Amino acid sequence: MQIKREFCAENYTDISRVVNAGVERIELCDNLAVGGTTPSYGVIAATARKIAKVAAKTGNKPTVLSVMIRPRGGDFVYNDAELKIMATDIAAAKDAGARSLVFGVLDADNNLDVPAMRELMLLAGRTPVVCHMAFDYVNDPSATLEQLIDLGVSMILTHGAPAGQPLGVDRIASLIQQANGRIDLMIGGGITADNFQEFAAATGAKYAHGTKII
Repeated sequence: MQIKREFCAENYTDISRVVNAGVERIELCDNLAVGGTTPSYGVIAATARKIAKVAAKTGNKPTVLSVMIRPRGGDFVYNDAELKIMATDIAAAKDAGARSLVFGVLDADNNLDVPAMRELMLLAGRTPVVCHMAFDYVNDPSATLEQLIDLGVSMILTHGAPAGQPLGVDRIASLIQQANGRIDLMIGGGITADNFQEFAAATGAKYAHGTKII
């Protein structure tokens, strides 16, 4: 089974290299030191143009451009002003050429904020949505998986364990079995070009994510 790789790009610097190398997906963000925030419109647009140019030249399927929608670092509990910022950024990212969006919202008790997620999903429209590693902070991953499926989220990016701990292989494998094809899970956190095949095989994941995936 071919594992699809997602390169986590902090800015435009590495885009030409990874697109020309044939990476299947790019997650574009800013400020990786805080886990990633929304990149600028200009960076999104330039990345989309580079992807289109390489695809036209090679005849290959274009790299999927997935854009982080996160107004700040820290937790994933957002107030009304921050949710409005995210709504604006969703529209801007789509206009600039995003083909996938990455976001996640929790409540103060570290459960999925379903009403907020529903509103953002409506704004995303037909653009696929990835729930980022906010998922790793929820109290009940199994129940949250079902909520994300019900909301229409297409993929979950997960380490399967708290940050700083080894990849939660058993948890991810269990969640993939539970999902049963209804949603994709992408492994991330410590994933590299040297180990992604091993961890994908151990978990059953079809997608792998990292800054060193290629």
